[in-house]
Amino acid sequence: GQDRAMEAISFGTEIDRPGYNLYVMGSSGMGRHHLLKEKLAEQAGKDPPQSDWCYVANFADPSKPRALELPNGMGRQLSRHMNQLVGDLLNAIPSAFQSDEYRRRFQEITQRFKQRKEKTAAALSALAEEHSVALLDTPTGYSITAMRANKPRSSEAFEALPEEEKARYHVAIDKIKKELRDVLAKVPLWQKELRQYTEELERDITELTASQLIKDLTASYMELPEVLEYLQQVQQDIVENGSMFRSDNALEQESISADDPRFTRYRVNLLVEQKKQHAPVVYEDNPTYQNLVGRVEHIARMGTLVTDFTLIKPGALHLANGGYLVLDAHKILSSAFAWDGLKRALNAKEVRIDPIERQLSLAGTVSLEPEPIPIHLKVAIVGDRLLYFLLKAYDPEFSSLFKVAADFAEEMDRDNSRDETYAHLVATLQQREGLRELDPSGVSQTIDWASRRTGDSEKLSLHMG
Repeated sequence: GQDRAMEAISFGTEIDRPGYNLYVMGSSGMGRHHLLKEKLAEQAGKDPPQSDWCYVANFADPSKPRALELPNGMGRQLSRHMNQLVGDLLNAIPSAFQSDEYRRRFQEITQRFKQRKEKTAAALSALAEEHSVALLDTPTGYSITAMRANKPRSSEAFEALPEEEKARYHVAIDKIKKELRDVLAKVPLWQKELRQYTEELERDITELTASQLIKDLTASYMELPEVLEYLQQVQQDIVENGSMFRSDNALEQESISADDPRFTRYRVNLLVEQKKQHAPVVYEDNPTYQNLVGRVEHIARMGTLVTDFTLIKPGALHLANGGYLVLDAHKILSSAFAWDGLKRALNAKEVRIDPIERQLSLAGTVSLEPEPIPIHLKVAIVGDRLLYFLLKAYDPEFSSLFKVAADFAEEMDRDNSRDETYAHLVATLQQREGLRELDPSGVSQTIDWASRRTGDSEKLSLHMG
């Protein structure tokens, strides 16, 4: 007896145009939810499997995690590959820094700067000898003193010299001091240059190791340019932060594992995993704002609340993306901000996780701003007729978003063929609910009761409840 309602549901689900969402109305006990779910499940079975969605780190701006779309089943694969990559790097990078190639290149760099230092020191010593003074390298620093027969003069012997000779020595010592100051001023620049060459060597070794491992990964994602771009960014970040993967202390190196919080940046937050080989059908029984659009959770660490992209949780709109979402009209209208959040997502065709605290201006702390995820789904709201007409009259956006109304009839005409159909309905309910069987007279009395309920002998009530 619900032919018109079922036709409307079929029309709404089959037409692939924005705004053709459904409002399923009727009294309680009409079997709206059950028939709607059956119809949606039937239609979803004809649709192809939907994409997985992941959140990954945005290395350029950590406060704005990136969203990645992957074919069905590949989200879990990417997450597993990234965990394995970190474990492989923890073994490969320290080994690379123990290789003969690294040691040879490192010795070349240090030897080059050592020779420069020795050459400069020799030149200063030769200049000092020309003026009969000595340049001594002591534990407390450089010392300059007068010489006699290739031996430093004592303080007493120096004071006993004629004033003219002492003045000559003072002039020579001042000249050597000036040269020494000029050389010492260059030492920090030499050390900086040494660090730069050493860091460049470390970057080369890290990049060579990481590129080889990531090259093996990219073979699995050649048809996904966004994933390839992400892997390139991962490689660049590993090169920039290669010191995280190694330690000079052997015990510390053994304690570093892939679970270390420092490597959270390389994890994959598998937000939505579509395990079924067809479009999803999601019924959200508690359609609060956060349950619809998702949320960013926090954990307590060292007395403060912190978060990262791995703590982003999906909402019903994410889970139903590409399929169908069923909501109860009274519940969503009773939940603060939920109705506005749903309309905003349907109008924008994307889900933006925006904390409700920010909308209320209750929190001024820095939080994440995840990249919005595009959505393409049908929303079916189940409610009574009064709410439908109130929304149509007072919400200007309602008619443009919910263009299809499926009105479940309260009763149907009674004749011999309908009596037989109603008997089939009684049998269906009995089997579904596991009740005792009714004999023909019991079925007859049930049909008579359904007619009396309508107050019309030519009608049958459709209140299955």
